[in-house]
Amino acid sequence: MTNSEDIINKTKTFVKETLAHAEGGHDWFHTLRVYNNSLLISKNESVDNFVVSLGALLHDIADSKFHDGDETLGPKLAREFLFKLNVDSLVIEHVINIIENISFKMSLSTNKTERFTSAELNVIQDADRLDAIGAIGIARCFNYGGFKNRALYNPDIKPNLNMSKSEYKNSTAPTINHFYEKLLLLKDKMNTKTGKKIANERHDYMLSFLDQFYKEWHGTNL
Repeated sequence: MTNSEDIINKTKTFVKETLAHAEGGHDWFHTLRVYNNSLLISKNESVDNFVVSLGALLHDIADSKFHDGDETLGPKLAREFLFKLNVDSLVIEHVINIIENISFKMSLSTNKTERFTSAELNVIQDADRLDAIGAIGIARCFNYGGFKNRALYNPDIKPNLNMSKSEYKNSTAPTINHFYEKLLLLKDKMNTKTGKKIANERHDYMLSFLDQFYKEWHGTNL
């Protein structure tokens, strides 16, 4: 086993243990899906697979929405862990930058001039966004809505299509609104050719789900 393989295996163990009691949509299995999809997308991209592997595995090590909005905890935990494994400092900084810039809410920030970009981030971001759409995306969306005790749907509360980063972080809107405020927007935010191809199919599935949802809600499919 190479040193890189050993580090990746130790990272898998660390993440699995850290997320043992995480909310179902942001648990070890979410991380594993993002990791596997990142490797799949990487086959058609020119990237450092070691950075992709570590970035994917650590991208949600401490999601800020489960830690009182603290966006510094995830990068801090990842840095300390990788430092203990004597990972090269340039690799560590790249992984930290990925963790700090992967989330959808970062695309809502008004400060776009200093945003970090890399081919590895593009790959992991696509993999993470793919897990937010399609059948699993729908399941995760309603699981989180239940976790936050949100209404399924309220026709009187319209989606906010021009949210700021702060509004997105503090939203308490019904779960269905999240489709319009985020999930249905992801198809056009994909970075890679492979990501775009997979996203198209999952996007269409969500549209079919919403069509069926409204039919059942209004009792028009009898």
